[in-house]
Amino acid sequence: MLYDDAQQAAAAVDNSDAAVWANMTAAEAKELLNRGVAVAVIDATQKTEDIGVDKERLAVRYTTTEVAASGVEPVLQRAQDDGLLRAGAVVVKMTAAQIDVAVSSSGLERLVNAATACVVGSSGSARVLVEQYGGTWTLEQLRAVAASGADAVVAAEELAVVEEPIEGSAVQGAQDARLSLAAAFIAGSGLHSDRADGLLTTVVVDEQGVCLGVAYSNGTSLAAALAAAQGVYWSRRRGLWHKGQTSGAIQTLLGVAVDCDSDVLRFCVQQGGAGFCHRGTRTCFGAATGLSGLAQTLAARRKQAPAGSYTQRLFNDAALLRAKLVEEAGELADAAEPADVAFEAADVLYFAMVKCTAHGVTLADVERSLDRKHRQVVRRRGDAKPGVVSSKETTGSEEGSTNPSTSIANPSTTSLPRTSVLSSGIRAALPGEQIRMRVYADDSLTTDERAALLQRPIVDSQEIMRRVQPIVDAVRTGGDAAVREFTARFDNVELDALVVRAPFDVPTLPTAVRAAIDQAYANVHAFHAAQLVGDTHVETMPGVMCSRFSRAIERVGLYVPGGTAVLPSTALMLGVPAQVAGCREIVLATPPRADGSIVPEVLYVAHKVGATAIVKAGGAQAIAALAYGTESVPKVDKICGPGNQYVTAAKMLAQNDTAAMVSIDMPAGPSELLVVADATSNPAYVASDLLSQAEHGPDSQVVLLAVALSDAQLAAIHAEVHRQAERLPRVDVVRRSIPKSFCLHLPSLSAALRFSNDYAPEHLILHNANARACLPDVVNAGSVFVGPYSPESCGDYASGTNHTLPTYGFSRMYSGVSSATFLKYITAQELSRDGLANIAQTVMTLAEVEELEAHRNAVAIRLQDM
Repeated sequence: MLYDDAQQAAAAVDNSDAAVWANMTAAEAKELLNRGVAVAVIDATQKTEDIGVDKERLAVRYTTTEVAASGVEPVLQRAQDDGLLRAGAVVVKMTAAQIDVAVSSSGLERLVNAATACVVGSSGSARVLVEQYGGTWTLEQLRAVAASGADAVVAAEELAVVEEPIEGSAVQGAQDARLSLAAAFIAGSGLHSDRADGLLTTVVVDEQGVCLGVAYSNGTSLAAALAAAQGVYWSRRRGLWHKGQTSGAIQTLLGVAVDCDSDVLRFCVQQGGAGFCHRGTRTCFGAATGLSGLAQTLAARRKQAPAGSYTQRLFNDAALLRAKLVEEAGELADAAEPADVAFEAADVLYFAMVKCTAHGVTLADVERSLDRKHRQVVRRRGDAKPGVVSSKETTGSEEGSTNPSTSIANPSTTSLPRTSVLSSGIRAALPGEQIRMRVYADDSLTTDERAALLQRPIVDSQEIMRRVQPIVDAVRTGGDAAVREFTARFDNVELDALVVRAPFDVPTLPTAVRAAIDQAYANVHAFHAAQLVGDTHVETMPGVMCSRFSRAIERVGLYVPGGTAVLPSTALMLGVPAQVAGCREIVLATPPRADGSIVPEVLYVAHKVGATAIVKAGGAQAIAALAYGTESVPKVDKICGPGNQYVTAAKMLAQNDTAAMVSIDMPAGPSELLVVADATSNPAYVASDLLSQAEHGPDSQVVLLAVALSDAQLAAIHAEVHRQAERLPRVDVVRRSIPKSFCLHLPSLSAALRFSNDYAPEHLILHNANARACLPDVVNAGSVFVGPYSPESCGDYASGTNHTLPTYGFSRMYSGVSSATFLKYITAQELSRDGLANIAQTVMTLAEVEELEAHRNAVAIRLQDM
């Protein structure tokens, strides 16, 4: 798959086993290749020497500019002479007429022959890809390009997935000229049969590449398989054969490939039911062995285990499983003889797979993670974590290193154990499958099941703290040098100046962007200015005057996540209330871009809110710098702002350290949204709100409370979710988050509001009739969006309310950021002579009860003078 948008490609990597190629600039290449993109396609006009990656990870694109035939050969020659020296693949972009000339003149074939002679790393020969502009592909052109040995790049919008038999180049019965995906695949791959009956031998494998069996295909069955995204083949006796249609052993089609001679197909499937073989086994070649066999056995044991099963005991005793993992890893580390190493490694693999199975992680998930790590181009030193020496020396408490040079795991590239009843065993929706929430009925839930729906994914906070503490300690003792080192290590940015101080060089922004920021600033400022209240003065009894007044917190640190992202809205939501409150020193911290600069939109907001400094750092190291101060970073009194789990952990550590003398706004988790909908709701509006949250990330929490909706009404919402999601650039993220989300049927609005209050969402959207009347019944929520014309997006950006809100159920006891976040309140009392006389006996009596004689005397000594 070749993506035009590099960021979309990086997102696609998260949900795909396929090799993802992407067009990008040379400046973007290293970062995106490190995120898992397989091949970076760079325009030939850009330098590739400085990217610093193997040739097989790069492709160079050459585009013809002349329509005349004479414009083709020079470009092909340049691709041969220049491109094959620079990269493992060349992409030649030509018009339809130029493609015909390149084929008929054998110029394309000569380029392919030259590429075949080039050996590129572990990927074999170099490749030649042909891309067309100014027209659309025909099957004849695809066959011709394939015959030359090149690969054609066909735009997705030129293809249609249909299951009818393929006769012509266009979609049968359609009014457009799109190609059938199956027909284009056959033509573009040069697929052909050497059998008398014209059938294609089809090897069927699972996610690990284990062969399940052999079948046959033709154009008709291939079209049906791609349309259904399932294993569909051509039986020599029965014709079209939809595997599992009668037995239930349905196969989910994950990918289709062609062998090197273009006469054999490989179907990669996720096998359901008993297996592929008609004898009820998973494969036609006997029982699976090795890791695949172990994974199958563990999955079966997880569902049902025989009495006395040790595996079942491990599933039920997390502490025992952890102890065995540590024990066996230590024995493997100490093993010396080959036989002993193999024996102990087998034990480690067994317990590791039990751990994986217990958490719904498959062998395919592990292999996918290995493949992604292999594609990383920025390598850490790989030293042991601080405090980890050997299993025999572990004391149970790890001392975090205070030396900035100590190897510390990059929080952004390491995963943490998560457990959740909701996400256990749930997989992402595959392309072609409906993107759909899970549905439950409130009246059929047990107490435990309802409690499970109220849970969020549980993150091992102790493990996070263990990873973050060394970073915080290093910054506390190492100052600027430590922050620079972590920024170079985690963000791949070498900084000259760590801090930029006001006045800033105000960037020139596009007119529309500047106007949007100005309008949002005005709205947010107006709402937060209205939150300021005057001093309070109360005479509690004659002569006793009590007062309360506010003062701004003098020095505040505002964390704005970012780096490659652009988040001026977060800078507004933190900076405006700090400005309104009157904070003397406002310090922003935000990750720098790849060139070490600050995102221009964030810099513009910093100017508007009167920030005094910007720290070019992100993550736990930025929080530590704000909490303790460094040579150039001012120490602050309070830190506010959202961030990932490592940022939150650093904030919590700093707040709990009396040496830091710093407070925070609130703890945080993944962003979340709850929607209440009834029969009056617009399905398209409801779906758009659900998706606006789901696209944040795969861990986004999305809940729909369906109040007395019929099956047809709920189906309309599901259909809208799928329809709108398929058109989103971040559809691959949504394919992961929506299946983890759920819809709950409830009989009444009051029941829905009770569930919402128990859930305590960050965002609550009321799509029901008379939505405003529900506000008195809302007890726990970060922010409420009332009625059909109040999408969450408005609160996120510009309505005026703040979008920095408590998540993870913390709206039970925390409020969102407001002007009060940046204020502290002081009380005062002034007693007159008569006032002291009036209250004296009350104070002295209570002091006697508490046996605090000095307290009593402080009043009594004054009474003696009256």
